[in-house]
Amino acid sequence: MPSMYSFSVPIFQRGLQNLSAYLGKIEAYATEKGIAAEELVSARLIDDMLPLSGQYQRASDTAKLTISRLTGIDAPRFEDNEVTVADLRERLKKTQDFLATITPATMEGSDAREVTISPGGNKIVFKGEDYLAKFALPNFFFHVTTAHDILRSRGLAVGKMNYLGALG
Repeated sequence: MPSMYSFSVPIFQRGLQNLSAYLGKIEAYATEKGIAAEELVSARLIDDMLPLSGQYQRASDTAKLTISRLTGIDAPRFEDNEVTVADLRERLKKTQDFLATITPATMEGSDAREVTISPGGNKIVFKGEDYLAKFALPNFFFHVTTAHDILRSRGLAVGKMNYLGALG
């Protein structure tokens, strides 16, 4: 039977690896087009949405805070001040380093752990399993997808297989 670990840590790691791969594509595209990569880092899908940097920040936060909430382990804190590709690369590395410390044993019992969050000031209490399935994973993929869509809207050649990452 799949575990809370298998439905969280490896999934977050893969999504973050895919976001990391996009950073190389941003650098190559910026060089090819003669623009500053920071133009893409600050690009938005629409004015009232977070820029690409914000999508990376929220994906990172969702991964590390989900694990923290499910295990009770303190997650690293970041300032949300990334403005360059190098900044985003470093943030993803720190998030991946944290996730690498988590083992299946660390996650034991997290399916029944009570998790309380307050998105938009609305208090919601979940069982760990429901939190992961109904809030954390959809939230993570919202931000990964939005990052992908921002890049596509700016002309980068990223497609479904980039989004899915290396299969197998």
